[in-house]
Amino acid sequence: MTVSSKTLHLFGIKACDTMKKARTWLDEHGVSYEFHDYKTVGIDREHLTQWCNEHGWQVVLNRAGTTFRKLEDERKADLDQSKAIELMLAQPSMIKRPVLDLGDRTLIGFKPDTYSAALK
Repeated sequence: MTVSSKTLHLFGIKACDTMKKARTWLDEHGVSYEFHDYKTVGIDREHLTQWCNEHGWQVVLNRAGTTFRKLEDERKADLDQSKAIELMLAQPSMIKRPVLDLGDRTLIGFKPDTYSAALK
């Protein structure tokens, strides 16, 4: 089964500019997907654990974002995967986006070249 013959899942936040670029790219390339807005619907520990195991929590946790930067220093100190997952469960906007679930793997962030290569 090829990637294009199954429905993909795109995780993120509706208002995010990078999300809009990813959704536009997918739409323009005729790729069907289901959108999961983890700001409104939330996200479960299972997904976060899977993404962290695949990519490393340092990739999944968006430390450049405002939500993370506004945290008290003691909450940012001594981070490990377990602590990072707790932060992301409590504040889903700390998850790097988008996350495109291809079924057998995920892509984190949006780069047109990466999407093209993964979806051809």
